[in-house]
Amino acid sequence: MTTEAPVNSPVKPESKFGARLRNFLIVIVAIALSVALVLGLRTETNSISVSELAKNSTPLDVAVSNGKPSIVEFYADWCTVCQKMAPDMAELEQQYADKANFVMLNVENTKWLPEMLKYRVDGIPHFVFLTKNAESIAQAIGDIPRNIMANNVEALVAGTPLPYAQATGKTSKVSTSVVPKQQDDPRSHGSQVVN
Repeated sequence: MTTEAPVNSPVKPESKFGARLRNFLIVIVAIALSVALVLGLRTETNSISVSELAKNSTPLDVAVSNGKPSIVEFYADWCTVCQKMAPDMAELEQQYADKANFVMLNVENTKWLPEMLKYRVDGIPHFVFLTKNAESIAQAIGDIPRNIMANNVEALVAGTPLPYAQATGKTSKVSTSVVPKQQDDPRSHGSQVVN
């Protein structure tokens, strides 16, 4: 004789109350997960965009005349690195708002072409650090980590040399002409090279 239950033993059907309770708990968990997901996505999209940062920035004419050092950022709305750095720049702006100007100049606006030429902007984001007398002391291009940018801003505010940027200095003037000779024949493109 065996004490095991027979293979074909009838399974006790689940009560209506148990099925309703189980379904109710599944609905409650699904609602809780949906709410958590929506709240999680909402907090993710609250980061500041570069265009919002630009709207709140100090105008260039005010920045060069108010006696505070300035960080000028050349940017574009489509620039992914600019967008990536926007939250860090917003935090720095909030932290140093009373000590420094944060200026945003959109490279797609031809109004800023003279400044782009003056600072030789050929990549974005392009940061120019100006003293309180509006003199350019350093420039940085590209994705700058927050701690490096913060150290540069702190040094700029303190009036000390920037630890992570190369200062611009005087250069020697070139005394020879760099204008190429006029060539009539397009196949002679290498003839202006002098050995």
